[in-house]
Amino acid sequence: MTHDPAIATERAQHLPTAARGSRGWARTRNWIIAIFVGAIAAAAVFTIVRSRARAASDATAAAARAVADRVTPVITSTVEKRDVPIWLEGLGNIAAFYTVTVKTQVDGRIDRVLFTEGQRVHKGDVLVQIDPRPFAIQLESAQAALARDQAQLTNGNMNLERYRTLSAQKLIATQQFTDQQAAVAQLEGQIRSDQAAIDSARLNLDYARVTSPIDGVVGIRLVDPGNVVHATDPTGLVVVAQLDPIAMFFTLPEDDLALIRPAMANGPLTVEARSRDGDKLLGEGRLAVIDNEINQATATIRLKAVFDNPGQTLWPNAFVKARLRLSTLSNAVVVPTAVIQHGPQGTFAYVVGSDSTAAVRPVVIQTSAGDVAIIAKGLVPGERVVLEGQSQIRPGARVAAKPAPDSAISSTNKGGPRPEVSP
Repeated sequence: MTHDPAIATERAQHLPTAARGSRGWARTRNWIIAIFVGAIAAAAVFTIVRSRARAASDATAAAARAVADRVTPVITSTVEKRDVPIWLEGLGNIAAFYTVTVKTQVDGRIDRVLFTEGQRVHKGDVLVQIDPRPFAIQLESAQAALARDQAQLTNGNMNLERYRTLSAQKLIATQQFTDQQAAVAQLEGQIRSDQAAIDSARLNLDYARVTSPIDGVVGIRLVDPGNVVHATDPTGLVVVAQLDPIAMFFTLPEDDLALIRPAMANGPLTVEARSRDGDKLLGEGRLAVIDNEINQATATIRLKAVFDNPGQTLWPNAFVKARLRLSTLSNAVVVPTAVIQHGPQGTFAYVVGSDSTAAVRPVVIQTSAGDVAIIAKGLVPGERVVLEGQSQIRPGARVAAKPAPDSAISSTNKGGPRPEVSP
């Protein structure tokens, strides 16, 4: 076989081109396969995601249906129409109506203490007996001086009459008659002085019997029998406090003065004294006086109320909650304050319909007083509103309503926050 160099060269030139074509086709085929596999994978992922989304949507719908079908237990209250008193509240301090520190008005030794600590006493009752003998002696001495001077005056008057006759007959000098007149006048003055000494001695003898100046309750004895006391002693013998009636001082913000004065002009205002937690009523009295100035340091006004206290439930220096009844709103629409809810659109309440579903009802509050809210608009007396369980329901939810006990709408006579009266 003849070997042709030209043919060999031509074959050598065509061989790389064929190889290169074969390699390009392989790359193209790989790309096609990769794109195909990616498309299949994307389709699979899309299918899985859509299936899961559909499952989640079905689950949400099922949950929503379950929530819609679920019956939520709630406690309800009934919207009422009644008179509601408006109160102003402050901190009060009980004080005795009268407080007297009984002191001696004479010097002397205490013979007897005639009271028992904590005893009720009346005005004029003897509390302490001071040794009366020095004052009795002073009285007797003054009486003796009076008797002596009266005898001298009698004699002087008799001499004056004689001198008057003799002077008229020009038998004695006129000066002798006038001297006798002066002597008689001096004796008359001395008698008046003697009578004053007698009165003073009797007064000191009376002061030796230390009596109660008021009706009240005596405190702890401050001086024991046997001690010598003086009128200038700074410490008294005992303190007597009048507890019936009794007083209470309390303060309110100065802004309330504009409300109190017109209300007080219309008639007596009722004041309550309650325990510090507001639960127990200790006494009911009347507003007696408004102080004549405002405390600039605290921006408050001081008021005084007077209470009948026959059972002594109020005691001096006790701190109490003071409540001043300002006025009464007649035929007000009221609900417990817990009924009122707050949302982006304002205040609202859940109203339970006849089909036992809860509906949202916008409400306008006129005033809050204690544990109740006074409704200006939005609710009608007799409607049922949700008192407890609002956080578990949504608009349109089915509820199992259980009426609240009668104490749910508590009277405003029971404590509660200080009312905010709307203008």
